Amino acid sequence: MTVPLTRTLYTATANAVGGRNGTVATDDGHLAARLAPPRKRVPEATDPEQLFAAGFAACFGSALAEVTGDSGLDTTAARVTCQVELGTTATPAGYGLAVTLSVAVPGWKADDLLPYLHRADAVCPYSQAVRGNIPLSIVALDAGGAGGDI
Repeated sequence: MTVPLTRTLYTATANAVGGRNGTVATDDGHLAARLAPPRKRVPEATDPEQLFAAGFAACFGSALAEVTGDSGLDTTAARVTCQVELGTTATPAGYGLAVTLSVAVPGWKADDLLPYLHRADAVCPYSQAVRGNIPLSIVALDAGGAGGDI
């Protein structure tokens, strides 16, 4: 089900030229990158999956800060790692993505973090955009590296 916006808060615009072998830049000039396909390790180039991973990780971190801030908890030191996999699918398109978010907050145990990750997932715009479209795993980690999935 498509959920329409009731009010636009911000609009980001980027222009790509040349696809995966080209360039991408935002209209404000703050981001400009040379692109290369993921398996071609071109020096000083990135790929669309890395850009998506960076955006999702940052957005999810902000969503976590929002939901924990309501409880007076501080997650400003949270480390959100977003892994985006590009692969083949058994669909007419032939390609798809899968995402894993791994989250650790210094001083927090994975079990204590899990309820907040559920809440962050519910409010994160990136989570909402991919929900039901691609596999999304969210893993809470504690200082020892142990974790649990949601």
